[in-house]
Amino acid sequence: MRFSLFVHMERPDTAKPHAELFAELEELVFMAEEAGFETAWIGEHHAMEFTIAPNPFIHLAYLGGRTRKIRLGTGTIIAPFWHPIKLAGEAALADLATGGRLDLGIARGAYSFEYERLLPGLDAMGAGKRLREMVPAIQRLWQGDYAHDGEFWKFPTTTTSPKPVQQPGPPIWIAARDPSSHDFAVGKGCNVQVTPLASGDEEVASLMTRFNAACANHPERARPQIMLLQHTFVSDSAAETDRLAKDLSVFYCMFGAWFQNKRPIHQGIMDPLSEAEMAAMPNYAPDVVRRTLVIGEPDEVVQRLKGYEQLGYDQYSIWIDSGISHERKKKSLDLFIRHVLPAFR
Repeated sequence: MRFSLFVHMERPDTAKPHAELFAELEELVFMAEEAGFETAWIGEHHAMEFTIAPNPFIHLAYLGGRTRKIRLGTGTIIAPFWHPIKLAGEAALADLATGGRLDLGIARGAYSFEYERLLPGLDAMGAGKRLREMVPAIQRLWQGDYAHDGEFWKFPTTTTSPKPVQQPGPPIWIAARDPSSHDFAVGKGCNVQVTPLASGDEEVASLMTRFNAACANHPERARPQIMLLQHTFVSDSAAETDRLAKDLSVFYCMFGAWFQNKRPIHQGIMDPLSEAEMAAMPNYAPDVVRRTLVIGEPDEVVQRLKGYEQLGYDQYSIWIDSGISHERKKKSLDLFIRHVLPAFR
């Protein structure tokens, strides 16, 4: 099982300059590359300081000139916010800028907050339909001289310029949860990204079952790769483990609040949650996330990850967004590199 880093700029406090966040993200990617991580993933989000990533291609192209070997992936582009020609062309240019190191992750999106601002009236079903129309169009555009007549987009014969370095194109990864999404991804020859969020190891196993079923449904396709994305933090003491569990509990409560899209937001920052509001989300309580997320001292983390490796996951991505300080992120990542990673080499 190979490892990667899933990272964004995040800003809970307006006193912290964005330029500082940019430099901190870069430092974490440098650490991952030096350790031999497979990929650094940066996604797409809009108008929120909770996750700052309006166009991951900018970050990835910049990192492409600052790194040597780590692959650089979109984790993930939100399909309905793009036109197929624009996405195929920008991805090809990013592949060129990174020396053929781009991985293109695509999702339907999840936040109604973003839907109502960029494409009012869009819902998850409509976003999923756009994703399924877009993926084969991108694959054809990279080959060129392709005309499209679909439900959401229509255009005459077109090719991307430039063409991607990787042929027939950068690997495409589809964010999948339900069985039909797995089946679509495998049927189109795409890799799969999954996350159980804070649902625990039962969901981790269930996601793999769905993926394996999709592979069985498509014997004509070589088995693609599957990546598991999970919040993962390594501590050096029981006290730090407890502190991390409390911090991740707050993070997931805020995540849930952003998802519900009901609270006031000022300058891209959501009003803090009260203790009572967080208590009303028992599925994100500290004792729950301590069990469902991968938090603990090195031996415990190794044991959890060995179980995922045995399930058949090809790549494990450390989701480091958490609301904690940069120094604490670095400390956890350093502990992972020194005390967990050697168990998988």
